[in-house]
Amino acid sequence: MNHPADLKYSKTDEWVRVQGDQATIGITDYAQDQLGDVVYVEIPLTPGQQLSRDQKFGDIESVKATSELVAPVSGEVLQLNEQLKEHPELVNEQPYGDGWMLVVKLTNPAELDDLMTAEQYIAYLEGR
Repeated sequence: MNHPADLKYSKTDEWVRVQGDQATIGITDYAQDQLGDVVYVEIPLTPGQQLSRDQKFGDIESVKATSELVAPVSGEVLQLNEQLKEHPELVNEQPYGDGWMLVVKLTNPAELDDLMTAEQYIAYLEGR
């Protein structure tokens, strides 16, 4: 499994990449591997909407199951990855690259302190 050291991780298997006051969010390599082939990603949000930490922000469907996507941080939605509508397989192919889900403007950066480092996330996975 690949878990880049420059990202933060949630217990619900989302990752966060922080750049200034913006956070890009996706699901981890572990999560996409557990799901199997992703066939559909639904994120019924629009830019400008507020998202709260732990709020469901969408669903991801694979050949095995459908899972909820859960916001690891709060923020204003700035951008959605429109490519996922036509190419949901990007989540499997590049979970930390073109398979990202959305970008938010952080409204409570202190929430980042509650997320795990890559090392902590790997230990968390081993304890599951």
